[in-house]
This record gives sequence, C-alpha cells and structure tokens, in this order.
Amino acid sequence: MPHRFTCLALVSLSLFVQAASAAPKDPFDRSNVPIEQQPTDPSAAKIVLVAGDQGTGHPPGDHEHFAGCAMFMRMLQQNPGVAPVMVQDGWPKDPAATFKDAKAVVFFMDGGGKQTTIAHAEEIDKLAAAGVGICHVHQCIDYPADNVAQAVKWLGGAYHPKTGARGHWDVTFDKFPEHAITRGVTTFKLINEGYIYKLTFAEQGKITPLLRTKNPKAKEGTYVKEMDDVFCFTYERPDGGRSFVNTGGHGHANWGQEGFRRLQINGILWAAKVEVPAGGAKCELAADDLMQNMDKKAPKLPKAPKPAAKPVAAKQ
Repeated sequence: MPHRFTCLALVSLSLFVQAASAAPKDPFDRSNVPIEQQPTDPSAAKIVLVAGDQGTGHPPGDHEHFAGCAMFMRMLQQNPGVAPVMVQDGWPKDPAATFKDAKAVVFFMDGGGKQTTIAHAEEIDKLAAAGVGICHVHQCIDYPADNVAQAVKWLGGAYHPKTGARGHWDVTFDKFPEHAITRGVTTFKLINEGYIYKLTFAEQGKITPLLRTKNPKAKEGTYVKEMDDVFCFTYERPDGGRSFVNTGGHGHANWGQEGFRRLQINGILWAAKVEVPAGGAKCELAADDLMQNMDKKAPKLPKAPKPAAKPVAAKQ
C-alpha cells in the first residue's frame, strides 16, 4: 500500500512539474536579472551592460534596452572567463564599484540627447583613457550636434543630426569581412530593422566596417562617401582601447537570429580584448527565452483616419 501511494505521489508531482513548465512565462518578470552584482572571480573579464529606460514612443518589442542587455548578459555568461554586470536606468547606482576593473562598457539606450553618456562624459573619458572598451547599440549613437565630436572620440563614429540618416527595411546578411567579430557568424535576416547610417567618422584611429546596407527607397545621391552605408563597425582608438558600434537593435525579435546575436557578443568580447573563439562566442537561446525581461509599454495605437474633405459647393 505505501508503495502505491508513493507511485501516485510521484505521478502527481510529475504532472505538476509538467504543468508548471508548460505555463507561459511572464515576459515582464525580472527576478532572474541581478543588478550590479559584482563578480567574485578577479581573473574574469568584467563587462558592464548599461540599459537605459524604456524611452518614449516605442511600442512593445522595440527599443527593449533592459531585455536586450539582460540577454547579452546571459550570452556572455556562456563564455568562460567573462563576468558581465547588469546596470539599469542608464547609470550605475554605485559607479565606483561597478566600473572598477571593467574591460568594456556597453550602452544600450535612446539617443537624441536622452543618453546618460552626455551627463557622464567626463567619467567615460576616464574609462576610455584607461583602455576600457566602449560599445554603443542602436539609437544611443544618435548624439546632439554639440556632442558628436565627443562621441566620435569614444567610438570612431556617431550620428550627426544635420548629416546623418536613418530608416527601416528588411535585409539579409550572408557575406562578412574577415575579422574576429565575424567568427562563426552565419546568415541572418533582419526584419524592419532600424538602421542609422551616413555617420560622422573619426580621422584618426582605425575604423573597420563590418555591416553595410542601403535604403531601398533612397533617392539618388544619398550615398556619396565610401562609408555612408556602414551601420556596424569597430574602432581601434589612438589611446589603445577598442570600440564596437552596432546601430541595429531596434526590434528585439531580431536578436532571435543566431548570426545577429553572435555578431553582437563577439563584438563585445573583442572590445573587452577577450579572445573571440575560432567558431565565435556561445550565444545559445531557447525560442521561448527571447521575449523575457521586457518593459511594460502601451501598445501602438493605429493612426486616426483623416477627416473626409468637405464637398466643394457648386457654383451657381
């Protein structure tokens, strides 16, 4: 009899576990993301991921800064000798501890003057002078005119509001230049991605374009300079540090493409001066794990129809 009850208990437990595992995940749950948890292994390469707030005017699934950085953290943790540290709300609560001994800092946030890098420019100057890798993802590269020169010094290139361009379209990437960041990167297709291009580039240091694309609806004469179609690149700074910029990252679902994820993680490792494996960085991600740690955003409402034109009165 006890044996029968034990079997029934085990069956019940198994059914409960299966039901729990089948239950949909809460896409807004962030309990699995430690904030500013400092590494315990002093020999590991510390990489700080700074997520901006949800910004304004972005529907669910776009500009998912927190979810994107949390995903980068999980990808980096799959690679030995790397210790990622997650930061929320645009800047660490304890910058002294969080930036101490960092090998690279990644900024993923809105631009157009909203990026916290502007208010903390002196601190970023010190990080760059110490050889720390500086990375920007998507709109963070969009700087006000007065701050472009500073951003170019950090990154090698930035969006200038008077000369830069941006747009959304679909494109498949299947050819990549030979570089540590492209190791193991396979073909990927980005859907309605937000590209920021026609950037202002540095005259000193070494810039290496990684990804290029042209707006299929661009007017003739849009692309004048040889680098006008570059939206993802590396920069070997004169101070000896490295920078990696990917102006993609608008739509969170595009990180579901393994090749795109690997390019991003390879780029972060490269900026931190961590050797990128011959087959590329590990970046495994289960399909149901992509859309997690999201911001609670209002759904995008359809545009109100234009009022019908008043009929013109007939002349008498």
